Amino acid sequence: MTVMGQTKGRFDVYEFNTLKLHVYYTNDALGDASYIVEGKEAIVTLEQPLFKDNVAEFDTYLAKLGKPVEQRVTNYHIGGTGNHDHVMVAGMPKFTEGPVYGGMIRNFQEIFGDSMTDLPTGKVSEVNFNKSYTWAGISFEFRHGATSDFPAASIIIGDKVYYTHWTPAQSHISHLQITSPEAIDAEIAEAEKSLESGCELFIGGHGGATNADAVRFKIRYLKDMKRLLAENKTEETFIEAMKKAYPDLPEADGLTELAKALYK
Repeated sequence: MTVMGQTKGRFDVYEFNTLKLHVYYTNDALGDASYIVEGKEAIVTLEQPLFKDNVAEFDTYLAKLGKPVEQRVTNYHIGGTGNHDHVMVAGMPKFTEGPVYGGMIRNFQEIFGDSMTDLPTGKVSEVNFNKSYTWAGISFEFRHGATSDFPAASIIIGDKVYYTHWTPAQSHISHLQITSPEAIDAEIAEAEKSLESGCELFIGGHGGATNADAVRFKIRYLKDMKRLLAENKTEETFIEAMKKAYPDLPEADGLTELAKALYK
């Protein structure tokens, strides 16, 4: 891995035999990450940034690579694809125009105003679940993501990289990811599938890149959460039990909102 400093965000670069992955940490208000998948002759982008400063930085970096962009993939996050054509998994274009996702974007526009890039205007094509596509000489296999999440995809890239909405992290999980008790089982199942894929690197729209140890931690953590949820009848005792089980884990302040989601 190599690290390249940037004005606003930063790029980390991971090299494999068949591809080079550029991970762009935007450092934006939403904690988003964007990706450039580089093949020998061409490039695929994944989850382009949402804010103008990041779009400019991302595009400048992309241009310096000196290779044509063969495909742009928008999965969980609509971003700065401008008037470029891009692909989304089947059903996701319609979902982004609906009240849940559309309402979320309108809320972002009210909060962030002119700092957000214009929404993409290019042609959107749909790709199918459970099918593999080859772009820039690299395979992209689209699988169903966690059943509790938006109807987008988990993507296996070049048999080396596994993309999910949220990168597994050794920290307390956000209420935005675990929105109900049912979501615990859904996220465990998805994490176990990602390990079974044999991939080496795990990435997400939030959180950047990590390794299989973080996935194993996530599975253990969620199983403990499920057990403690069953053992505790109130939000307050659940929060204390989670803190006791993981006393040094970051993001403990988020347990209050997580408990509200689980006990509503």
